Amino acid sequence: MMTGFARAALGLMLFAGLAMAEQDYVGRYDAYVGFAYLDSPHISLTEPGVHTQAGVRLRRWVSMGFDFSDSSGDTSLTPVLLPTSLQQQLGAELGELVAAGQIPPGYTLRVPIHSDTQTYAAGPQFSYHRWKYVTPFIRPSVGAIHETATPHPADPIGAGVVQQLVPSGKKTDWTAFYGFGGGADLNVTRHFAIRVQADFVHDHLFNDLLKDGRNTGRFAIGPAIQFGRDVSE
Repeated sequence: MMTGFARAALGLMLFAGLAMAEQDYVGRYDAYVGFAYLDSPHISLTEPGVHTQAGVRLRRWVSMGFDFSDSSGDTSLTPVLLPTSLQQQLGAELGELVAAGQIPPGYTLRVPIHSDTQTYAAGPQFSYHRWKYVTPFIRPSVGAIHETATPHPADPIGAGVVQQLVPSGKKTDWTAFYGFGGGADLNVTRHFAIRVQADFVHDHLFNDLLKDGRNTGRFAIGPAIQFGRDVSE
């Protein structure tokens, strides 16, 4: 029994020593590409896609870099998402159609939408390199988001609403976003790691058509490399 305890204690000591060992190389340059998943619960929109990053380390603990993601997915536009004035206008029009017998009383307006979204951000990232096998990091998430929404109405009533609200057949918007992000590099070798990260941001795209802003989470994972001269303290 004492031998078992001794082995377990020795194993824990060795593990702790490895975990607390510092990284012997921190490259000046950093690059990443991986899978991204955007989730905007307020409008029931999920968008898988690709995520890329590139950075330059100014110090061992801080980098400046650029961040880009491109994702797409589908959701549906319903009256509850629209500004109050538009809800009232559509409600009156649908009421007239019901009274005229052109649509059933229980009709619910729902217009399927396909979304293509690109995010752009630049700024600092703060990393902790005191652990050999894990490099945690945090960053502010400030940038711009571009989204193209293409409606695909499923019935003539929906087609009429789309013609009224989006005469061109699709709608595009740019806006700023803000939030925070972070994650960790799981270091496999001196130059190669698996990066796991998440960002949580707020924006208000299509503010002429959607009543509320929305919170979006971006979850991403993929390979990262570091290279270049070793960055000193």
